[in-house]
Amino acid sequence: MSALSALTNVASKIDAVAAAAQVAGKQVVMSAEEKAKRAKIGQTAKDFESSFMNVMMQQMFEGVKTSEPFGGGQGEAMFKSVLTDAMSKQVTQAGGIGLASTIQREMLKLQGLKE
Repeated sequence: MSALSALTNVASKIDAVAAAAQVAGKQVVMSAEEKAKRAKIGQTAKDFESSFMNVMMQQMFEGVKTSEPFGGGQGEAMFKSVLTDAMSKQVTQAGGIGLASTIQREMLKLQGLKE
């Protein structure tokens, strides 16, 4: 998934939330700048969760040893970090562990934005 499509996806979700949020008959209207800021915050939160998962997975696989014919050796040692990075990104893309939503909520508060 490219960064542009991810931002477009987040922006469309924000539009859906804004359209659904009606308080006393008034529709919430967001500027393009606020939408962009929210999309960037959402992507940053997901990136952080992915980095966190990567560190967790590296620690998890650190003690795992595999037999020589199908694993082990210099190649496995060299590419294990690439594998854990790819797995952490996939876990985050599939919904993650809930860390991104919490971080996003706190970042929005720090920017003075409502959820």
